[in-house]
Amino acid sequence: MMIQPILRLFSIILCTLVFFQVTGIQAQGSHLPPDELNVLKEIATQLGKNDWNFSLNPCDNITNWSSPWNNDARFSNYVNCTCETDDGSCHVVNISLKGQDLAGVLPPSLAKLPSIKYIDLSYNYLNGTIPREWASTKLELLSATANRLSGSIPTFLGNITTLLYLSLENNMFSGKVPAELGKLKNLNILVLAANNLTGELPLELNSLTNLTDLRLDSNYFSGKIPSLGNYIRLKKLDIQGSGLEGPIPSSISLLKNLSQLAISDLKGEGSLFPNLSTLTSMQKLVLRGCNLRGAIPGYISQMSSLRHLDLSFNQFGGDMPDLSLPKLEKLYLTGNFLNGSFPSWLTATDNTKRFLDLSYNNFNKKNYYYSVHINCGGPEVSIGDKVYEADQDPSGAAVFLPSINEYWGISSTGSLWNTKDTLDAYLAANVSILTMTDSQLYKTARHSPLSLTYYGRCLANGNYTVTLHFAEIVFRDNRSFQGLGRRAFDVYVQGVNIIKDFDIKNEAGGVDIPLIKELKKIHVTNGTLEIRFQYAGRGTTVVPVRGMYGPLISAISMESESKPPELKSATHRNRRTSLTPIIAGVVAAALFLTLIVAGVAWKKGYLWNQISRERDLRGLDLKTGVFTYKQIKAATNNFAERNKLGEGGFGSVYKGELLDGTLIAVKQLSSKSKQGNREFVNEIGMIAGIQHPNVVRLHGCCAEHNQLLLVYEYMENNSLAHALFVSEQDQAKMEIDWPTRQRICVGIAKGLAFLHEETTLKMVHRDIKASNILLDTDLTPKISDFGLAKLNEKENTHISTRVAGTLGYMAPEYALWGYLTYKADVYSFGVLALEIVAGKNNLEYRPNEDYVSLLDSAVVHKERGSLIDLLDPRLGSDFNKKEAVRMMHVALLCTNQSPALRPTMSEVVNMLEGHTKIKEPDMNLLTSEDEFKLQAVAGNLENMQPPQHSSSEQSSSSIYDLYPNSQVSEESRIIGK
Repeated sequence: MMIQPILRLFSIILCTLVFFQVTGIQAQGSHLPPDELNVLKEIATQLGKNDWNFSLNPCDNITNWSSPWNNDARFSNYVNCTCETDDGSCHVVNISLKGQDLAGVLPPSLAKLPSIKYIDLSYNYLNGTIPREWASTKLELLSATANRLSGSIPTFLGNITTLLYLSLENNMFSGKVPAELGKLKNLNILVLAANNLTGELPLELNSLTNLTDLRLDSNYFSGKIPSLGNYIRLKKLDIQGSGLEGPIPSSISLLKNLSQLAISDLKGEGSLFPNLSTLTSMQKLVLRGCNLRGAIPGYISQMSSLRHLDLSFNQFGGDMPDLSLPKLEKLYLTGNFLNGSFPSWLTATDNTKRFLDLSYNNFNKKNYYYSVHINCGGPEVSIGDKVYEADQDPSGAAVFLPSINEYWGISSTGSLWNTKDTLDAYLAANVSILTMTDSQLYKTARHSPLSLTYYGRCLANGNYTVTLHFAEIVFRDNRSFQGLGRRAFDVYVQGVNIIKDFDIKNEAGGVDIPLIKELKKIHVTNGTLEIRFQYAGRGTTVVPVRGMYGPLISAISMESESKPPELKSATHRNRRTSLTPIIAGVVAAALFLTLIVAGVAWKKGYLWNQISRERDLRGLDLKTGVFTYKQIKAATNNFAERNKLGEGGFGSVYKGELLDGTLIAVKQLSSKSKQGNREFVNEIGMIAGIQHPNVVRLHGCCAEHNQLLLVYEYMENNSLAHALFVSEQDQAKMEIDWPTRQRICVGIAKGLAFLHEETTLKMVHRDIKASNILLDTDLTPKISDFGLAKLNEKENTHISTRVAGTLGYMAPEYALWGYLTYKADVYSFGVLALEIVAGKNNLEYRPNEDYVSLLDSAVVHKERGSLIDLLDPRLGSDFNKKEAVRMMHVALLCTNQSPALRPTMSEVVNMLEGHTKIKEPDMNLLTSEDEFKLQAVAGNLENMQPPQHSSSEQSSSSIYDLYPNSQVSEESRIIGK
């Protein structure tokens, strides 16, 4: 924590005024004025401070008013005065009451102290908010860390322009960060971590150019990480678990003074490793869970001051660079795709004392055991007929600990941030008497600041029941700052995030209360069952002591749901049976019967299909949820007709609701569909790993009873086609204004750019159209239906497969010759962008016999200089006209007859957002004719006169001009329906 060194710095400054020492108050001959002494009485009442003796002089060296500086930064109890005044009187300049468990409010009367500069009320139990009266003070330090302050951060804080240090860490503030904080131009340190703040960060914060320390972690912000280029003096930046979206801005390379950088758990799109080559002073670097891909750059090996490096849970591949840095103590690279041989420098003598984690390990040992029971952090315990084995190794910042018999193990990684590591920090013990049933399991627990993984090894394949025992034995539940601790972590089983932001204390209803989570049908396919607990960047980092956060687990049990009688659990592995002859006979009979049944099934073709499907789907539950057919039937009310959302190319789509209230969309693949098991698996494999704000997310799948089902997130507002197009039978369900259309178009472009250029498995969609763009509650567009998508083979310059798509959206080179590249999607997007502007369906728009489609009409209108005629009349005239014209020109550029002349989707995004210019045609202002026709469309002609037509724009041909004698194949027409 930075408060202690800052106060010491201020102590040196104040000592030059000769009025106090760091260890206490300098003896003075003068007293406080009576009115100021009365103010201290008011402050004591408002704080709930009852032990001040007002019969004594606050400015004398009296222990009643001052206690020596405590080495523990959480505690202090003193008042400092300055007596260097013209009239010889004294004035209070500093009040520091830390760790006093004060239960009042922040004192409004503080503003009555004319010389007050420093107020530190950290580690108390104060409630309410910051008093408005404080806006009139000239405070230089304001710290209220670890209290119960709530409500919005007041805007009037921006009036205290003398502030150098502001910390509101670990409170309950909510709402947006006020833009008025941008007025604090002198601010050096801003700490807003561990609150409930939301919304986007205000641009006004860019004015805080004197910041050296900025901490925004553990909040719920939205939007992308803002540009950081103005913070050139910044030395420490912490935005772990902030809720912000990636990618990490390139402007971070300008922060050459950074010595500590911590970013984690970013939402949204990923990126390559940010350029940090100029940050040569780096000591602690954490880029954990930031969706980073590619190779770890070699220049990190030049950061000679680096002591702590955490790049875990990203998508880095390739070989590791040489990181044998002289000061590097902790290296965490767990959860990536690093390959190649094990680096020789890691086995060097000078590296053996470093904390290193390169897990996860892939254990491929023979299966022997059917159950594992572990007393996490404690000794061996017997509960009924189960023996929970001891787990008492003190662990450390990065270790893998196999059990004595090596059929289970622990992987622990992470170290305490901004505090000193001690081995006892990784084991927790109860601090009060426990009275619950089976209390032996809860007296101890294993603890980790970041990631803690338990492996059941050498297990027989099959389904297991996993039982997790939790109890909060570290935090307290009293009216003290120690009761303000919040623990939040994620639980993963076999790689699936089953619990998000898990808070033991909240869910159990208090401390020292057992909480048991039983998870059934956990599938083991390779002999290993993995249970991981991971700190998600949210929770307490300063209570009860700085650094005490992260997952906590009391006991774990893994039991097979189909344990054969002759194979006992790991804890009874030495028992023998005498059933071998009987078992052999039973097995022989069963084998004979199985052969008969298998022969019939093979002859009818059932067996091969079932075996093939099970083989193809094996292990998929490690990546995504696996649903039973019963669950899907119950969720969709047995596929009721009223729940039917539509008909896809491979079958119907139904709305469903899970038991927890989660709405889903179930894609039921038709039994007549030619899409086989492998295609089904491909679709799951591609979609399951994709997470992007503009791509529909796959929740899971089901493959039972000859059914192939995909379970997607439910989109409340159906498709873009449903919302946009007007038909005679059914008027549009909603009026979509221009800003929404612009946002939808840009969102689709970003989603396609992600699929083409940013995913590990780059892909061509092949069927971009309005009905394949779904809209959520906020009308955020999401690209759906990857049933036609294929992975791009790296060795091919193009993909040549069976033509599949929708007539009217297919690029000519693909429809005619089956020549497929990413530019085919670009063409389809161009058609879709025109539909968004015009509000008309490409194939259904035929104003007269001269036009065959909306695109054909747009090409002609562009040549005539009358594109404005295509605008949807429902838009009226009050909207951004330049954006609308820009979108039409980008659309026509995307539909160029030559794939080589079409832009990439990332270029399309930049053009739509106005970051880059459109090369052809030239984009300037609207022509006067465009303005006139726009008003005419809106019915606002008034006295306007139509200008003389002139156009210097280059013309381009439609696809029909390019291939006047060509016919789309009959197969393509059928597929396109």
